[in-house]
Amino acid sequence: MDLNEILSKLHAEMAQKLLDKVRSGEVTAAELNVARQFLKDNNIDSVPKEGSPVANLANELPFTGDDDRPSYN
Repeated sequence: MDLNEILSKLHAEMAQKLLDKVRSGEVTAAELNVARQFLKDNNIDSVPKEGSPVANLANELPFTGDDDRPSYN
């Protein structure tokens, strides 16, 4: 097994373990932060669709949109 194959399998396993932990409902704030950073490090982001859990969360957060990041409120 070459290094690229090992790293690919490690990456996939890490993603699966994080997903399993989040889905279990028994995830800590620190583990959620690891999952968030994993997504960020892999350039995974999204624009929330109306009515989705992410959009609902964004609507509840007290962001004003006064900075350079897009506001979803």
